[in-house]
Amino acid sequence: MAEHPGVEVVCRDRAPFFAEGARIGAPTAVQVADRFHLWRNLGEAAERCVSRHRSCLRATFAEPVPEKAPAPAESGSPWPTGHRFADRTRAKHATVHALLAAGHSRRSIQRQLGMTYRTVQQLADAVRPEDLFQGQWQNRRTKLDDFKAHLHERWAEGCTNAWTLWEEIKTHGYTGGYGAVRAYLQPFRTTPTAPAARPPSPRTVTGWILTHPDTLPESERLKLKSVLADCPELDALTGHVRAFRKRLTQLQGDQLPQWIKAVRADDLPSLHAFVNGLERDLAAVAAGLTLPWSSGVVEGHVNRIKMIKRQMYGRAGFDLLRKRVLLA
Repeated sequence: MAEHPGVEVVCRDRAPFFAEGARIGAPTAVQVADRFHLWRNLGEAAERCVSRHRSCLRATFAEPVPEKAPAPAESGSPWPTGHRFADRTRAKHATVHALLAAGHSRRSIQRQLGMTYRTVQQLADAVRPEDLFQGQWQNRRTKLDDFKAHLHERWAEGCTNAWTLWEEIKTHGYTGGYGAVRAYLQPFRTTPTAPAARPPSPRTVTGWILTHPDTLPESERLKLKSVLADCPELDALTGHVRAFRKRLTQLQGDQLPQWIKAVRADDLPSLHAFVNGLERDLAAVAAGLTLPWSSGVVEGHVNRIKMIKRQMYGRAGFDLLRKRVLLA
């Protein structure tokens, strides 16, 4: 720049060494903080602020915890679901009656299933599989009985991994196998329940805040409204972001001091750090929010070149990158 004394305006990033270079190379030029970088810096500060209040997001989108986890249907059975003999009898009963309904004879079912005719006859004559539950296994306690309350409680808390739950109850004294736990929990998975809403990430919420309300989809606008209703700090953050956007797009740099004062009045440490940076470079920032100069077009080309470079996965050199940029 020292070799080009006619430079009147320097539009730059907000890094201190850029400011120093412009001051030394063109001491009479007006330095303008680029609006692209101002908006990006504000977005980063906003995301840090949202991250500090991620508990608000979880509280907003959390489903009410049911008082009791859905229990597997027992159908009045004296044998618990998950008991290997009971489940085997139920499965055989269902298979035999399905074949009977399809028109197969009992002798045909005997040959297909490899059962004795007496077994097929017993299964066919029983209206319910529970009619066959007799003898030593009826109402017999299992190793899992003492741990079912713990399984119900952990299921209600959201832990649905059978292996994890099996490992947990083993530390409490359970000596049974993993299969019994998995079989007992299987009906829980088929119980129709409303899926729990997953809270949005801080980056997602930040994107909602940074997007102009008129262009935000209705579903996301309602979600953002719900978040802001439960968190006064994020509501204040949204107001400050939208106020800064207005000053940036309408070139109202003269109102920057009032905006800074309003931000200072709220308990938003992340946004205060952003304001501190603005005050250290206040003249250039005010010029960026007042003058029409901006390097937004240049930054757009830089992002495009970076995208092309990344598409080559680091396996090509500068010559190919140059040709791709020029021939695009």
